[in-house]
Amino acid sequence: MEEYDKLIRDRIPEIIEEAGKDYEVEIMEEQEYRQYLKMKLMEEVKEYNESGEIEELADLLEVIYAILDSEGVSFAELESMRQEKAEQRGSFEKKLKLLRVYE
Repeated sequence: MEEYDKLIRDRIPEIIEEAGKDYEVEIMEEQEYRQYLKMKLMEEVKEYNESGEIEELADLLEVIYAILDSEGVSFAELESMRQEKAEQRGSFEKKLKLLRVYE
């Protein structure tokens, strides 16, 4: 038996069953769910950093969609926030690295 304490995708129990294994899951309350989304976000960032695989960004995006849904924010609203920030502060197109600021 392997122990887990992590947020999983909705079809994982079905996949476990198809593999002929038993499992235990629970449905979290909203506050706990939001905490686990934050942990999942960090897990996916770590996986991308370690592998460099673009597919990991898809996992990261899935978590972002779940966070938005949990917070009642649409992807369009998030995109609007991103665009506003890009207009105010710029994006990362120029590949700039700040070395120092002199007083």
